[in-house]
Amino acid sequence: MEKVIVYEKDTLYRDPFQITGYRFGTGEKSACIVGNTRGNENQQIFCCSQLVRRLKQMEAEGRVAQGHEIFVIPSANPYSVNIKKRFWGIDNTDINRMFPGYAQGETTQRIAAGIFDAVRDYRFGIQFTSFYMRGRFIPHVRMMQTGYEDAELAARFGLPYVILRRPRPFDTATLNYNWQIWGTQAFSIYTTDTDMIDRRSAQTAVEAILRFLATQGILTGPYQQGQVSRIVDDSNLSTVRAGAAGFFESLVEVGTYVGKGAPIARITDPCDGELLEEISAPEAGTVIFVHGEPMTYDNTAVFKLSNQ
Repeated sequence: MEKVIVYEKDTLYRDPFQITGYRFGTGEKSACIVGNTRGNENQQIFCCSQLVRRLKQMEAEGRVAQGHEIFVIPSANPYSVNIKKRFWGIDNTDINRMFPGYAQGETTQRIAAGIFDAVRDYRFGIQFTSFYMRGRFIPHVRMMQTGYEDAELAARFGLPYVILRRPRPFDTATLNYNWQIWGTQAFSIYTTDTDMIDRRSAQTAVEAILRFLATQGILTGPYQQGQVSRIVDDSNLSTVRAGAAGFFESLVEVGTYVGKGAPIARITDPCDGELLEEISAPEAGTVIFVHGEPMTYDNTAVFKLSNQ
């Protein structure tokens, strides 16, 4: 294992801003894994830390295939982690909306450019990322439909779902999108949590990546068999919205199969505790996403269900 500085920038009042990475093996740039780009993505950093630990052990056992290089960047935004702020502390910009970056631009554009220079030539790119809404997900692989995506390849992670979605205009400045445009097969891995560490889903994600790398000949030796992935289009997921504002109490966990009409959540008045709404499943299916805030607004998406 080799620890390297991916990007460094001097600062006025603190130690230099540094992004570090961990390199395993030598040869073809086979796979790059990136952790958090946002300051609240603690689970994403943790997943990378566990992946680094496993790869270090596997490299010592000679299980990184000859002629292949694996590169892991656990955190692309350590400053925001330090101050517990989701976006960049000075101007509240999102590094994962700045790719491919601009080396002469604003600070987050420069950081994105430095990261992208280091990761753009890899055959496979894997990012641990988070949803724009706070909540819990069933672990899955997500891909943008850029014309370069390969859902069958994504299924080799062995996670329960591969979710495809059409990119929106702001997605064109994300790492995943630009990886694909520049010729890298890119995948986003979602685990159960973001702010909090969920060791079980982190382990699931790490095993999925090791499984994928083994199926591509980048790692050798035995690996755990995964699940048969269901490939679904995000537009075909059923979105359940709150019909009132108040305290939100989910009655089901992600991964639960619910029947049509089954009660799945309650919303109560924050002041007098009266029941405002009992939410029922509009159709039978598996719970993919559950709203993660203690309160909700009217018309907020609080569940996503898959009937596949």
